[in-house]
Amino acid sequence: MIKKIKGILLILLFSNILHATEIIKPGAEQLDAYLPLLKNKRVAVFANHSSLIGKESLIDVLLKKKIHVVKIFAPEHGFRGEVDSRINDSVDTRTGLLIISLYGKKLTPTANDLQNVDVVLFDIQDVGVRFYTYISSLQKMMEAAVNNHKPLIILDRPNPNGFYVDGPVLNRQYRSFTGMQPVPVVYGMTIGEYAKMLVGEKWLNVTPREKARDLQLTVIRCMNYTHNSLYVPPVKPSPNLPDIQSIYLYPSIGMMEGTVMSVGRGTTQPFQIFGHPRIHAQFHFTPVPMPGAESPRFKYKKCYGWSLAHNPQSVLQKVQGKLQIRYLLEAYRLFPAKKHFFAGFNSVSGNSQLMEQIKSGMSEKEIRSSWQPQLTEFKKIRKKYLLYPDFHSA
Repeated sequence: MIKKIKGILLILLFSNILHATEIIKPGAEQLDAYLPLLKNKRVAVFANHSSLIGKESLIDVLLKKKIHVVKIFAPEHGFRGEVDSRINDSVDTRTGLLIISLYGKKLTPTANDLQNVDVVLFDIQDVGVRFYTYISSLQKMMEAAVNNHKPLIILDRPNPNGFYVDGPVLNRQYRSFTGMQPVPVVYGMTIGEYAKMLVGEKWLNVTPREKARDLQLTVIRCMNYTHNSLYVPPVKPSPNLPDIQSIYLYPSIGMMEGTVMSVGRGTTQPFQIFGHPRIHAQFHFTPVPMPGAESPRFKYKKCYGWSLAHNPQSVLQKVQGKLQIRYLLEAYRLFPAKKHFFAGFNSVSGNSQLMEQIKSGMSEKEIRSSWQPQLTEFKKIRKKYLLYPDFHSA
């Protein structure tokens, strides 16, 4: 009975907040707040296909408003959000603007890249998961802005996973571009809030650390957003997050990218299905090349495993506002060659402890309990930098 009531409440909450998303306005739509800051300036824009004002590209709107955009910086998946590998610099055929890749030969803008720039405008749809690389690109851009004395304006966007905080906190020993700071897998902050935390906690890699406070950082806030909002992005933020179901499940199923399992890349339901050719299960799928997943794991091989693909309300019930490691535990339990199960897992989990806990047979409850001290400390840090009302259980 209690589970049924919880399910009804979740569905009602989801329905109410879906209605509320009609009036949530991302920072990019607050034109009056930032266009005056760009007037008569040479502007570089960090953007991709998700950088929208309504249905129009931010770049197109800026150009129509006679803003002098001099170049575009592009993150993983490229400016058009269609590439699944590292990308090279190019020229945008539509606008003629130079696109500098920050997910190719370099991750950080050079002094030369910023030489003819007066201000950097940052606008990207993040999903609030530590191993999603857009926050790493944000940090690199912030560091370049500090070192080259360039103002940075962030057009904030709602976080579709911003309604909870959970997962193991990264141990800095395992820092990489898929996890640079001691935050949990799901950190419950918008990209603007996260940027303020990087500055306030002196986490930017600049020397001396206090130099981070010199950054001229402006965050253009969203309107009508809170951390209770369940925001559904108007476009997929990257090729393998095609819908809100994939976004909700990404923190949990994405952990398996550090194992031998397929997470459904090369199918129409990435991060909603997972499996392996050597698992014994009824459900099966076969990854094939497609845009954004041109060489998926186990290409053309039948994989057996699990499907979590349902409607948004059902997926939200499965998530229940916490990182779901039960799928990971079950996949490990059924995989026949356990010594080969993990492959680069520590860089995804952010520590070596979780892998050892799984190997030793610890229960989900025991594992989750081990996260709590660090989660409690992170939540104290997080609260200092929130720009929007927090979720009720924070």
